Amino acid sequence: MTALTLPAYAQLSDADEVALSDLFRRGTPPNTLRAWERDLAYIAAWKMAAFGRPLAWPEEEKVALRFILDHAQDLAGKPGPAQDVAQELIAIGLRVALACPAPATLDRRIASWQAFHRMRNLASPFAAPLVQQARQKARRANARPHAPKSPRPVTRDMLESLLATCDDSHRGIRDRAMLMLAFASGGRRRSEVTALNVEDIGRDDFRAKGLLWVRLLETKTTRKDQAPKLPLKGRAARAVMHWLEVTGLREGPLFRPVSKSDRPLPRRLASDALRTILRHRLRSAGLPEDYATPHGLRAGFLTQAALDGAPLAAAMKLSLHRSAVQAQKYYADVEISENPATDLLGD
Repeated sequence: MTALTLPAYAQLSDADEVALSDLFRRGTPPNTLRAWERDLAYIAAWKMAAFGRPLAWPEEEKVALRFILDHAQDLAGKPGPAQDVAQELIAIGLRVALACPAPATLDRRIASWQAFHRMRNLASPFAAPLVQQARQKARRANARPHAPKSPRPVTRDMLESLLATCDDSHRGIRDRAMLMLAFASGGRRRSEVTALNVEDIGRDDFRAKGLLWVRLLETKTTRKDQAPKLPLKGRAARAVMHWLEVTGLREGPLFRPVSKSDRPLPRRLASDALRTILRHRLRSAGLPEDYATPHGLRAGFLTQAALDGAPLAAAMKLSLHRSAVQAQKYYADVEISENPATDLLGD
């Protein structure tokens, strides 16, 4: 597949590149930067198609309002300026369909637009009362049931089924260590697992306590100067140590590709490798490869913590959730199913 070539007006200008290269670029996680760049390309293309002009800084309120209105309705079967703009965006590969985008997608693009205003120390047009009101109404009008990031949480029983497919080859030893670390250290995101280096695994307490310390240099909720150290115990710690012992790794990427001849290669796994590995293990366990996603390991950790009666605050210290409301959702699903009121009619 050839790379998509965007028209000039959908690409970052020199001024935008300068803004991204300053404090925001150095102090923002790479995934967030990539999302900002994609969203700004979309917004710039949309404004050129809708108004025939490039983005302005600060942007006009009428432009912000039109952006909300154009993205708060299903444009299929509705000929007009909004549909014409959407068709142009579809033609250059920046929009998929005429259907109304999910409210979360609209919120993310607006958040990116606001972030670029903050970079320039400018007031955002989305702070205007009329624009805020339109945004709230659009969110309510297009609200959708929450779709989980994984069809199912990977709780302990499912994880055990996956681990049972891991043999004693280098690939099996690696996959076992990755899956156990991702689950047992608090439900790590896939990018956090593949970003780990050998130097991030503290082994001083392993011989005496069977304990490893996993240092996360950067996560979605922490910065490099806040790098948390998370404990890894028992079988999970032994699995990681086994991987280190059989490979003899001393530095560099912790988890690496394994060749067809079962030889670890001297490079880092791709950031999405955990998804590929999970799909392979699901198939090997006799399950559909879309039975769960890597986020299922994170959801599974919190769900299992709730099933085992671990306090929410204790689980959050490992998962590194900043929002108790977000983490509580996993506990709420368990608690309501165990509520005695659900058994009022008996079996």
